[in-house]
Amino acid sequence: MDSLTQIVLGAACGEVALGKKIGNKAMLFGAIGGTIPDLDVIFGKLIYHNEIDAMAFHRGFMHSFLFSFIGAYLFGKLTFYLYNKGKRKNTTVTKDWIWLFFLSLLTHPILDSFTPYGTQLFLPFSSYRVAFNNISVVDPLYTLPFLLLLITAMFFNRKSTKRRKLVKLSLYLSSFYMLLTIVNKLYIDTVFKESFNEAKISYTRYSVQPTILNNFLWYGIAETEKNFKVGFYSLFDAKKGIDTILTIQKKHDLLDINHPDIQTLAWFSNDYFNLEKDSTQYIYYDLRYPLLNPNDTKTSVFKFDLKKVNDRWDILPFKGNPPSKEDFSLFLERIKGK
Repeated sequence: MDSLTQIVLGAACGEVALGKKIGNKAMLFGAIGGTIPDLDVIFGKLIYHNEIDAMAFHRGFMHSFLFSFIGAYLFGKLTFYLYNKGKRKNTTVTKDWIWLFFLSLLTHPILDSFTPYGTQLFLPFSSYRVAFNNISVVDPLYTLPFLLLLITAMFFNRKSTKRRKLVKLSLYLSSFYMLLTIVNKLYIDTVFKESFNEAKISYTRYSVQPTILNNFLWYGIAETEKNFKVGFYSLFDAKKGIDTILTIQKKHDLLDINHPDIQTLAWFSNDYFNLEKDSTQYIYYDLRYPLLNPNDTKTSVFKFDLKKVNDRWDILPFKGNPPSKEDFSLFLERIKGK
């Protein structure tokens, strides 16, 4: 999920592990631990000069279970060595810090796996991208109550029972909301499946996920031989079913999709993508992510301009005009239901 959410979750993990011993500093170190896996964005750009390679590196090894174990041990030992000095000497032990970093490092990729982006939890043994698609990458209803409760807890003494209750409440509420999104996902799956079947769409597979910033408006995509069929459904809709199904042509014949770089992008998108070509370049649309305007197939929130340098394809991420106010207004209106 987004960086703020991971910081909040990491801070909660730090409090659980060491809050009674070192107070608010535990939240600080937990927040640092919760941020570490996402540093692969920076490392990817340092290691690779090709944006496709750098993008594929994100949510890779630094988001794996193996990294959580190795990182917890290394960061825990190092932090204890640096912390255990002066007045702080013997206030903590090594296993406290290993436990803090283990919790904050492990919960980060697990939380990410609930989003549509895909997280390679099993590297280096498998490059399979785990994506349960039940919560958006940014969801204020998950993050904000969590954040406010933790901030409130910071004002209480580290040994206060009220502090512990607030932290527990933050974890219970966030976990309950996550469970609720899973229930929503199971229900929405049936809505889209029935709608595609009623429309007599012969599809090979389909995928459903919430739209950005909420868990009320959902987006579904079904793959046919030559096209993708997409639609939206809000939990506030008056009837159960998709009212409009749009068709997006794959246009995979516009370039060689067997090229290794295009194959990497296709793997990244779980093969839900289409191509367009304007007067100057090719455009790659990652169709796992919803359209911003539910009525316009050209308003994908995740698209890349492709360019070829020698024998390599590269991308210019998110180049172009920002979403229009009209598209965003239509998106907000669609959340309210029909």
